[in-house]
Amino acid sequence: MRIGQVGGGIFPQHVIARKRDGRVLSESEIQAFVQGATDGSWADYQLTAMLMEIFLNGMIPEETATYTRAMMNSGVVADLSGVPGIKVDKHSTGGVGDKVPLPLAAMVAACGVPVPMISGRGLGHSGGDFGQVGIHPGIQREFVLGGVWCAGGKAGMRADRADE
Repeated sequence: MRIGQVGGGIFPQHVIARKRDGRVLSESEIQAFVQGATDGSWADYQLTAMLMEIFLNGMIPEETATYTRAMMNSGVVADLSGVPGIKVDKHSTGGVGDKVPLPLAAMVAACGVPVPMISGRGLGHSGGDFGQVGIHPGIQREFVLGGVWCAGGKAGMRADRADE
């Protein structure tokens, strides 16, 4: 494969130009974008240009659904079918001042709803949700969730790598 070309002969500059021109991206073009972000085959300036075009021109619901699936499948998908009931999550990177996810998860779980959160740790200056929890004594930070051992926010897997 040549530099600047990703699987299937899709060139980043062509995908960027199609979105710039207001065209609807194909599933393979969206998957190439996400793959390029995760495997490094797209340069930072190409990723930035693509995000700018998406911001300026938007995505139709089908593109958004395809993008969401590609993001989800860019890492390991946890099988939580062994956890009974409807599962909910409040996604957060635990940014500075974000105090909602952990107490909200605890309140919802207290009502009997499973809340399988995969939280970050050591995310820059904010520390991430699990980094913030680490300063409080007595909080259980190692557990088994749906058969997956989790410790300190790292579940032995890379969930949606493209979200890094």
